[in-house]
Amino acid sequence: MIDRREFLGTSVGPVAAAAAAVLLDPLRGARAVEAFASVTTPPGEAAADELLWREVQQAFAVDRSLINLNNGGVSPSPAVVEEAMRRYLEFSNLAPVRNMWVVLEPERETVRSAMARAFGCDVEEIALTRNTSEGLETVQLGLDLGRGDEVLCTTQDYPRMITTFQQRERRDGIVLKQFPIPTPCEDPTEVVRRYEAAITARTRLILVSHMVFLTGQVLPVREVARLGRSRGIPVVVDGAHSFAHLAFTQGDLECDYFATSLHKWLHAPHGTGMLFVRRDRIAGVWPLMAAPIEKDKDIRKFEEIGTHPAANCLAVGAALAFWQGIGPKRKEARLRYLRDRWARRLAARDRIRLHTSLKPELSCGLGLVQVEGVDSGKLADHLWKEHRIIVAAIKHAEFEGVRVAPSVYTTLEEIDRFCDVMEGIARSGLGAV
Repeated sequence: MIDRREFLGTSVGPVAAAAAAVLLDPLRGARAVEAFASVTTPPGEAAADELLWREVQQAFAVDRSLINLNNGGVSPSPAVVEEAMRRYLEFSNLAPVRNMWVVLEPERETVRSAMARAFGCDVEEIALTRNTSEGLETVQLGLDLGRGDEVLCTTQDYPRMITTFQQRERRDGIVLKQFPIPTPCEDPTEVVRRYEAAITARTRLILVSHMVFLTGQVLPVREVARLGRSRGIPVVVDGAHSFAHLAFTQGDLECDYFATSLHKWLHAPHGTGMLFVRRDRIAGVWPLMAAPIEKDKDIRKFEEIGTHPAANCLAVGAALAFWQGIGPKRKEARLRYLRDRWARRLAARDRIRLHTSLKPELSCGLGLVQVEGVDSGKLADHLWKEHRIIVAAIKHAEFEGVRVAPSVYTTLEEIDRFCDVMEGIARSGLGAV
């Protein structure tokens, strides 16, 4: 038996160490990717092939004593990603000042290049961040805005992004303008119309969610981006829930800025994210933490955050490979298939109301469901305490419900158990189930 330490010592490079670790620890993720290698059926048909997805389910070392339907918050990683992160962390810890800074830090560029290819943009337009909030706040706080300048978003954007604009209101005197959108919205042109109606001569920035975190509603980002461009207004896109969930590239959006968290739908290590800034816009955004003047036009100025771990970022490469092995279109189809299994069944029941469109172009794997007459916070607590089912309670000024977000490791049996419980609650209330 080969001793792992022979491969993880400082006498070998991280690539050799990684190869040896994989050899010594064959992972279930490899079988999952191999299962898709010969798949030629359309994504919609592949989405219903349970034998195919069984391999993916087995690639995750999740706790099957509970049902996790809140993958929109943060997702578990497949074993292959966990193993990659562990390898990089072990190698870093052998001699951090050398291995982490000198040896591994340059490999960040390999991940940057892979992310750029996946997103369909120039490698010099991708910054590797820690989450969506960091990426969006870089733009929200980094653009020069003055007193009276208006920024525009809906009432359904993420609270932290709204808070960021509100701080600039207090600090810089800008004006935040918000407007509601229909829930669910079955007509994308109505969303664009509302953005257009809210624009004034003072509008300087538009924020739009690609997928609304509350309901899973997919918004017409490209049309909003074109609207902004026609008025000379930059558009920043909150892609927290869309990247590696929907199959798309930057060219499909035509936006100026885009930020996402990779620990959600890409299944990358927790605390990883990505920021896209169009190359000609980089110089116009101040970084959150100061960077030297030489980096004014360099996308890397947005990564000036001080000491940071190498392992989290470099293991993103394993998550990208896992996602691409499954196939972005197949994954999107599977997530929509799982959503339809619970949403269409529950929507047919009395007292159950969906706040998410079921049109395939307007939603995917995340949805919001309400049991009328039942407090959604108490419902979420009941699902967890009595049935070990995790969902997210949503209480918005315009609607409420529980947000349901299965993932590729979720089984049909788990979906059906959730439906059984919800139907019982709809019939008899919380106390009877």
